[in-house]
Amino acid sequence: MTAEDFIPSSDSYLNNSKTIQSGSFTWSSPSNIALVKYWGKRQNQIPENPSISFTLDHCKTTTTLSFFKKEDSNDFSFEVFLDGEKKADFKPKIETFFNRVENYLPFLKDYHFKIETSNTFPHSSGIASSASGMSALALCLMSLEKTLSQAVSEVYFTKKASFLARLGSGSACRSLEGDLVVWGKHEDIEGSSDLYGVKYPYEVHDNFKNYYDTILLVDKGEKQVSSTIGHNLMYGHPFAQERFKQAHKNLSDITSILKEGDLDKFIALVESEALTLHAMMMTSLPYFILMKPNTLEIINKIWEFRKTTGSKVCFTLDAGANVHVLYPENEVDFITKFINTELVAFCQKGEYINDKIGFGAKLL
Repeated sequence: MTAEDFIPSSDSYLNNSKTIQSGSFTWSSPSNIALVKYWGKRQNQIPENPSISFTLDHCKTTTTLSFFKKEDSNDFSFEVFLDGEKKADFKPKIETFFNRVENYLPFLKDYHFKIETSNTFPHSSGIASSASGMSALALCLMSLEKTLSQAVSEVYFTKKASFLARLGSGSACRSLEGDLVVWGKHEDIEGSSDLYGVKYPYEVHDNFKNYYDTILLVDKGEKQVSSTIGHNLMYGHPFAQERFKQAHKNLSDITSILKEGDLDKFIALVESEALTLHAMMMTSLPYFILMKPNTLEIINKIWEFRKTTGSKVCFTLDAGANVHVLYPENEVDFITKFINTELVAFCQKGEYINDKIGFGAKLL
């Protein structure tokens, strides 16, 4: 599909847009954690390299979109609330999103929107709140489009919601489905696209079913550098092209790993991807170190524990200090004890979030 396929015909809403005065939809959408990372994007939120992520289960955003018919269609009209508190500082990002998607949702200026959102995890702390938040909002808007137009099939609904979510936050397009989602065109992944995420289409070994992710909250404060700024630093980066090639190769490699169930190769690839992401930030201009001393303490503890016990635990990182501890279902009790006895001391206020791989967004 192309972007033009998501532009509705001029008469799509001709009848219903005049009669539907108000209503609301509520969606819950999860965050995700990339195994092969995307870092760097072109215009219109197109990724420089493909990525694959685990969809999470408990770390999610619930968004209610209430809409009220306006007398005019001159401007966007909306208000945003987080946990019941009005958030004027969220408005610029939403307005940017609306400007990007207006061509695909031409009813946006016909309604006033009240956007009420809440997270099950700390906002702006290195957990992808923009991914869950923008995907939940995109799904709410698609529910409105489906109400206005009778021509929205289930397959089209999901693809367009992912397409729209991407225009709000790149990784948001990987948060609609589960349990593994690919975003970015890749020659080995059938149906893959730069425009939207697709559910991983190939065989996955039982070793990777019901995988767990415990997120150690090393730093719950605002991120030192926004994702947008970080991605922009890939322009002119001396190692950018090699990194993009590496990501393509790693995505090819992980398809074999997921099929064969090779946990050792999975660990090596996932940890290398995490460290490469931070290496790219440390070697950009300007440069950033987003890991904290306790991030490194945790990584070294995981390496030591794996060496002495033979455990298949590993880590990955987003663009922040928090550590995602990944481990198979058969090690849950073993790793939970390890986290509580050796890792929790490195978390801010001893806080962490137990999560596992989930199955995507839900209409509530």
